[in-house]
Amino acid sequence: MTRRLAEVAKKVGVSEATVSRVLNGKPGVSEATREAVLTALDVLGYERPTQLRGDRARLVGLVLPELQNPIFPAFAEVVGGALAQQGFTSLLCTRTVGGVSEADYVDLLLQQQVSGVVFAGGFYAQADAPHQHYELIQERKLPTVLVNAAVDHLGFPQVSSDDYVAAEMAIGHLRALGHRRIGMVLGPRDHIPSRRKLEAFMAAEEADPGLVEHTMFSLEGGHAAATKLVNAGVTGIVCASDILALGAIRAVRRAGLSVPDEVSVIGYDDSAMMNCTDPPLTTVRQPIDAMGRAAVDMLVALIERAVVPADELLFEPELVVRASTARARI
Repeated sequence: MTRRLAEVAKKVGVSEATVSRVLNGKPGVSEATREAVLTALDVLGYERPTQLRGDRARLVGLVLPELQNPIFPAFAEVVGGALAQQGFTSLLCTRTVGGVSEADYVDLLLQQQVSGVVFAGGFYAQADAPHQHYELIQERKLPTVLVNAAVDHLGFPQVSSDDYVAAEMAIGHLRALGHRRIGMVLGPRDHIPSRRKLEAFMAAEEADPGLVEHTMFSLEGGHAAATKLVNAGVTGIVCASDILALGAIRAVRRAGLSVPDEVSVIGYDDSAMMNCTDPPLTTVRQPIDAMGRAAVDMLVALIERAVVPADELLFEPELVVRASTARARI
């Protein structure tokens, strides 16, 4: 008990006596200090006293699928900063293969009495994935916001980059450079953002459904999918992520061709360091700063019991032209 008091007091910057007063529910402590002590308990992994467990902590779960793709750490930085400005602390939860699942994290966050959750790139974006843990969140009425496109029936507010417009921009750029045989590398078939990009691809002039490859979001997946497209004779490849695009560039080079002289490649996200690749990657930028701040604003409104419609806010992406695209050879 003494050790716990000392750790919490050090974390908050108050005396052990003040921490003791909070834990015992005694008066004479400001509300701000009381909240800080309770939050420190949660962050340090200590259980709250029974009489205080009904209060929600000023903690917000941030659930991400991975940290290897640089877009997710960048998003975590934006959301964490915006939450801190609103007086909340983010708890980063990252799924691992064969480890802690998204559903496990939901159970943990509910046990920790978090104030809300922001999901980015979760199972809500996959039509065939399990969704029961989202239903549990709805039952508990835990404020939740989803980032990027989701299946229709979940009923949470969303902030998304417009995937259809992003694909239109990429395809339009390649066509303006004279490319007509254009291929596309997408995520799994049940991935909702990929479905939206595919819809834009199929609406384009001279679209060939035989030049669409679905794969996992990884460098290796991009390489394998792009190899098939290169063998099919494409001169331009649009990818559903920057990581896929880097795999596509590797596939083009392994085939003895050059980027962009013989095959142009476009990514999606504009992740960190994409201007430092060889060649610097042409990509479609997600406005993650605006999206992250909007997600936090919506979440805080829900926490404060404001009415937030379960709608999707669509943000306009931006084409960033670098050196991985060039005019098609005639």
